[in-house]
Amino acid sequence: MKFIINERKLHVAPEIREYAEKKISKLDRFFSDESEASVMFSAERGRHITELTVSNRGLVLRVTEATGDMRASIDSAVASVERQIRKHKTRLAKRLRDGAFEREAAPTVTVENDEDEAEPEFNIVRVKSFPLKPMTPEEAVLQMNLLGHTFFVFKNQSNSDTFSVVYKRRGGDYGMIESA
Repeated sequence: MKFIINERKLHVAPEIREYAEKKISKLDRFFSDESEASVMFSAERGRHITELTVSNRGLVLRVTEATGDMRASIDSAVASVERQIRKHKTRLAKRLRDGAFEREAAPTVTVENDEDEAEPEFNIVRVKSFPLKPMTPEEAVLQMNLLGHTFFVFKNQSNSDTFSVVYKRRGGDYGMIESA
């Protein structure tokens, strides 16, 4: 597993880094290929925050945990990712076609700040661009839930690769918007 460790407004001791790598490398048994773990350490109001993002062949799992101790935050984050994997493993086996984890998707993030906008009430502060993967609506809902987002954009494989968006409704159900 490849590790990317970042620190935000604090310095983490090398022992904590080693501890994090040791704990997170235990997740490697769930993935068939080389995976990447991105860890962000930060502290806010006496709470130690660990943001863990594990990506493997297009599947992205993201967790944020905050406790009074950095080691406890790491342990809690790893346990949460394991819970997510176990929770969705049966769904993946039942609903997704073979090779659902094998697709490659490398999202790129571009941040743009434009001071000379014509309409000041619509201030776009961040622009993301990423490749749209062809998938079924069930796969899109699963990926949206794994990321913890309220919507997900994809190419609808069930409807001749049309541009589609799935979203979570207030009642807990899901909705889908398709291009004409």
